[in-house]
Amino acid sequence: MTRAIEVPTLTLNDGAEIPQLGFGTFRIPPEDAERVVLAALEAGYRHIDTAAIYGNEEGVGRAIAASGIPRDELYITTKVWNSDQGRDSTLRACDASLRRLGLETIDLYLIHWPVPARDRYVETWRALEELREQGRVRSIGVSNFQVEHLERLRDETGTVPAVNQIELHPYLQQAELREYHRRHGIVTEAWSPLAKGGELLSDPAIVAIAAAHEVTPAQVVIRWHLELGNVVIPKSVHEERIRANMAVFGFALDDEQRAAIAALDRGLRTGPHPDTFTGSA
Repeated sequence: MTRAIEVPTLTLNDGAEIPQLGFGTFRIPPEDAERVVLAALEAGYRHIDTAAIYGNEEGVGRAIAASGIPRDELYITTKVWNSDQGRDSTLRACDASLRRLGLETIDLYLIHWPVPARDRYVETWRALEELREQGRVRSIGVSNFQVEHLERLRDETGTVPAVNQIELHPYLQQAELREYHRRHGIVTEAWSPLAKGGELLSDPAIVAIAAAHEVTPAQVVIRWHLELGNVVIPKSVHEERIRANMAVFGFALDDEQRAAIAALDRGLRTGPHPDTFTGSA
């Protein structure tokens, strides 16, 4: 197994450290998960992000076991799904994820969506606090929460998440939400960091920056996330791209290039809106 690449870490508000660059597994089919995650671990990733709803936790767990990498060198994130929100069902869901992953402890456990129509996320958050106290999870956070959802957690429980994992890329920069995170000590983590590729990676501004550094457009966008201070979890099933997405520590953007990327923001979501989403992703 290849040695881990030296990836910067960020310190969470609970004192734990999270690798700033990880590997996402959204929409990796269960039958491919072990192979793809093993390829990511071989490429040097040590931070793996999955979720119960992805259906691939067992494959992720097999890859972890097969890798032979010591557990304390890995950082594993998973998430409780919408239909499992509520105290007792969340506790059961966490146990089920632990079994599927073959782990005794999850490094970061997230509420996958706020689902405000069901109004269970505060109760679910309290269940995550229980899990942390019991040692079944090390850090707790949320995904896709808006400012009003975070404010309610803070008002009703007195605590804030360690992480909020949100859709974030140059076409959806979420400045107001990221500023809220900064003020309250919440780490911003970007899902869909490449905006599902396509248009973003062929944008003339991104292509020009890539040419200037002799790197790929995807590497430019990942580097942009890192320089903003985000945790970023690009996903690919292609081994060449998996390796390339990790090779982002040999160059830096200048002020003009960062300004050019900042100008691309257009509020474009590739996924559902957190205020209304209740179903499957």
